[in-house]
Amino acid sequence: MSRLLGSVRARATLGATLVVAVALVAAGTAVLLSLRSNLLGEAGTQAERSAREVATELAIGTPYGELSLDVDDRPLQIVDEDGRLVAASEDLERISGTGVGAVKPRPAPAGDDADAGDSDDDDSGESLEAGEIGERITVSDGSATIDGDTEDYRFAAVPVETDRQGRLTVWAGAPLSAEHGAVNTALTVMLTGFPLLLVVVAWVTWLVTGRALRPVEGIRREMAAITASEDLARRVPVPGTHDEVARLASTTNETLAALESSVERQRRFVADASHELRSPIASLRTQLEVAAAHPELLDLDGAVEDTVRLQRLAADLLLLARLDAGERPADARVDLAELAREEAGGRDGVRVRAEDDVTVAGSRGQLGRVLANLLDNGRRHARSAVEVSVRRDGEAAVVAVADDGEGVPAADRERIFERFVRLDAARSRDDGGAGLGLAIARDVAVRHGGTLTVHDAPAGGALFELRLPGAWSSTVPTEGIRRT
Repeated sequence: MSRLLGSVRARATLGATLVVAVALVAAGTAVLLSLRSNLLGEAGTQAERSAREVATELAIGTPYGELSLDVDDRPLQIVDEDGRLVAASEDLERISGTGVGAVKPRPAPAGDDADAGDSDDDDSGESLEAGEIGERITVSDGSATIDGDTEDYRFAAVPVETDRQGRLTVWAGAPLSAEHGAVNTALTVMLTGFPLLLVVVAWVTWLVTGRALRPVEGIRREMAAITASEDLARRVPVPGTHDEVARLASTTNETLAALESSVERQRRFVADASHELRSPIASLRTQLEVAAAHPELLDLDGAVEDTVRLQRLAADLLLLARLDAGERPADARVDLAELAREEAGGRDGVRVRAEDDVTVAGSRGQLGRVLANLLDNGRRHARSAVEVSVRRDGEAAVVAVADDGEGVPAADRERIFERFVRLDAARSRDDGGAGLGLAIARDVAVRHGGTLTVHDAPAGGALFELRLPGAWSSTVPTEGIRRT
């Protein structure tokens, strides 16, 4: 049962059925109450009509014995001002709901007829003239037994002023059998029809939900197959409905494509890293093997150079791995002018022009690596000099590294930031490193909320421009740094 209710299809069907059930119960209750109210109102009107017919006869002086009291076998009572029953239906055996339980008239005491006409007041406070019929004074529900048959009735009371008997009240009843029958019939229809309607609603909802969720099941099966096969080139089917399910399938395929691309980049990275590591390790091993056999031939400088190169490559790979893992940059304040002077201090042919108080928030070590990589790249390709400028540009801090070399072709200005990319033979492993410096610089810039681009330098070489959010005023908070 719990497994069934865990299905979206089952929950949707149950939810729709419950909503319709609540709506049907509310609507059915309202219909029954309205029907009962209307039928009770109609019975009250009929009772008042019967009472007025008898009151009219009394108003014109018709004696009690000649009144139409037995028409339609309805209960009728005529009560005087003292609450004494003076006339009633002939076959009336029992009555309740009128306030007068007597069913047999009692004769008036001597002298009452002479004094009856002197009263002008009734219980309702309405003043009537002789022969005038008043407004209905009350409506009540009760029961009566006529000729052995007991039924429920709605009673209405109408006052009338007579010449001889004074103020009289006529009680007349209308049967409620029609009201009971109609309400019971409606209730029976509802109790029979509502369950059938709920079954139909549940069945239709089950079918419609199943049809709507069929593409989702297809997506699930395909995703399960992709997981089992580890074939990220596969894609889930996209239905042609242009609805939320279709958008889900499209988004899933986009995610698979991004994952496939990421895995492919990871594979290339591992392959390139292995290839780059193999060269210095093989060179170092060869030199050590030669030294072991012929100590006099040991190239100590070459061994140290290969070791340093291997150490740098391992450090670059470690930093890239930490960046890929989303390592959060620090929130320290870094003075880019001071940092640029420090990095340029040990390098020949590098000039620095820097404004004061150009600060950013981030990792001093990572930003130092960016400047070092840009300076190494500039010195590697410059003919004579590399120039570094640090300045403000609006709310951004800008570091520009320009050389007077051959520059970077426009078609390759994005490609050079890819990992293990060397544009030509001049950028060999011996002279140009492993091709990770610019990739590291771009990744660090992005994770600090900035950009790193390359343009033509005024001297004709390459101009690398690093732009970062400034941290010298409250308008540029350190929270502006993008976190990963």
